[in-house]
Amino acid sequence: MKYKLIILLSLLCPVVFGQNYTSYFTGNTTNIETNPIGGICMMGGASEHNEAMRWFLERANGGDILVLRTSGSNGYNDYMFSELGITVNSVETIVFNNATASNESYIHQKIQQAEAIWFAGGNQWNYINYWRNTQIQTLINEAIQDRNITIGGTSAGMAILGGYYFSAQNGTVTSATALANPYNSSVTVDNSPFLENDILSDVITDTHYDDPNRKGRHVVFLARVLVDTDVTIKGIACNEYTAVCIDENNIASVYGDYPAYEESAFFLQTNCELTDFNPENCTENNPLVWNLNGTAIRVCKVNGTNNGENTFDLNDWKTTSGGIWQNWYVDDGILIENKGAEINCSSLLINDDELKNLVAVFPNPFINEVTIKSEEKILELTLFDLNGNLVGVKSNLNEFSNSINTNLLISGIYFIKIQTINNVLFVKILKK
Repeated sequence: MKYKLIILLSLLCPVVFGQNYTSYFTGNTTNIETNPIGGICMMGGASEHNEAMRWFLERANGGDILVLRTSGSNGYNDYMFSELGITVNSVETIVFNNATASNESYIHQKIQQAEAIWFAGGNQWNYINYWRNTQIQTLINEAIQDRNITIGGTSAGMAILGGYYFSAQNGTVTSATALANPYNSSVTVDNSPFLENDILSDVITDTHYDDPNRKGRHVVFLARVLVDTDVTIKGIACNEYTAVCIDENNIASVYGDYPAYEESAFFLQTNCELTDFNPENCTENNPLVWNLNGTAIRVCKVNGTNNGENTFDLNDWKTTSGGIWQNWYVDDGILIENKGAEINCSSLLINDDELKNLVAVFPNPFINEVTIKSEEKILELTLFDLNGNLVGVKSNLNEFSNSINTNLLISGIYFIKIQTINNVLFVKILKK
């Protein structure tokens, strides 16, 4: 009887062992093609939140789910296929046993057939080391861009989803170590092209935010990028049992079991209300100092509920339903958190309604091109990033209407300086 049971289970979840990878399959072996809804689901690293995972599965629209990992086995198969009550065609887990698995045509085919891909936890350096600059990276990005597949991940699987990422190439790093020396060899922040999610192109994620506490190191990541590259990036992080699910409108819904438990997501950004928001001291072998009058980092903390009703808008990085604003700063290597008010970057703009009526800037937010129309003759159009750095000048101006192509710019907030024959106006714009 025991022998027959083993045979039955093997038919339900056949296992394929190869030298370079192991595959565990559950469901219909005949591939089907559906139209996935897309989106991104990120989890904090402990057990998955069921409602968030249902959100992830529903957006595959009945298609095939692929779980990619570099350790572990088939723990997701039954959970995704039958335990959550969402109909999918199949769930397959592929474990990469080494980097050579990235050359396997079988895995390439499975990526091309998937309507959703989930990245499990583990060691993010293995994902990066195995996949970066390989066909795996190319096919995943093509699936995101061309087929609008849904993607997600937990712990290390969340850590690799931003345009900037902590690679863990030299192992993990604690908040205490990073804050004491932002240039410690374990603070390995990278932005070499990897997984391409437009809405996360200027974001670095972090997980296990409450156990162990990783807030401090996350702030160090933001500081290092700003100091080293003169680029402002943002942060998204989850407590261990929390999930952030980003829909096609770039609205992030936060799932968790608050108020029974302290399960929250955090959305970090440098303080755009300041004209200079660089750290006072971010140098090798010295504690980080990023104070700026106690307002260096503006944070929206959003508690996760079972139905994901609390949200944060990634289009403007300001609008929230249920979020609480905080001010974070670092004084001599110590992270301090205080209550704060909603961020207001309009302090950098000219708020003269009469002048605003002279100029129209659209669409805003925009993707690759923004148009400026003026009632007065336009003399000069210049584009600045949040640091005040000049990033573009419009040449060959038309007198009253011009378009600026921004294909080479990353997603984020910019300012257009519009000089007309009588006035100068600054307009904030958001590239998606």
